[in-house]
Amino acid sequence: MTPIDIVIRSAVAEDVPLILSYIRELADYEKLSSAVVADEATLHETLFGEYPAAEILLAHVDGAPAGFALFFHNYSTFLGRPGLYLEDLFVRPDFRGHGVGRTLLARLAALAVERNCGRFEWSVLDWNEPAQDFYSKLGARPMDDWTLWRMDGQALINLAEETS
Repeated sequence: MTPIDIVIRSAVAEDVPLILSYIRELADYEKLSSAVVADEATLHETLFGEYPAAEILLAHVDGAPAGFALFFHNYSTFLGRPGLYLEDLFVRPDFRGHGVGRTLLARLAALAVERNCGRFEWSVLDWNEPAQDFYSKLGARPMDDWTLWRMDGQALINLAEETS
């Protein structure tokens, strides 16, 4: 295999169009395209505004955009330390199998260690066996005793209205 040059850098506001394209490509892969309502204005505000909600690393291979990782901090009360949560990892199909995903995850692991995080976590769709195999080979393990719960849409609004 020909060696490639993988460069990882933090995203800046000017990267929002690229970030949105990655989000849409990821949604296509996950068969969730209709769920994407994010637009450039929303991403500018929520990622690069006064209170950034997440951080993004971008991967380039030989100068070409290859993938991204969007992450944020959570907190473990049991550990008394922050954690790093990976919301999205996406590598464009042409760059898969060349170490891009592994390089992004290694950079995130290094950030977690530098920031004194007690753990590094993410979720994987049940049907995404290639991702599960990839993560297992890195030493990650599924948390079988936990079920992800979500509240959104009208249920979220209804519960919030109970405080008024």
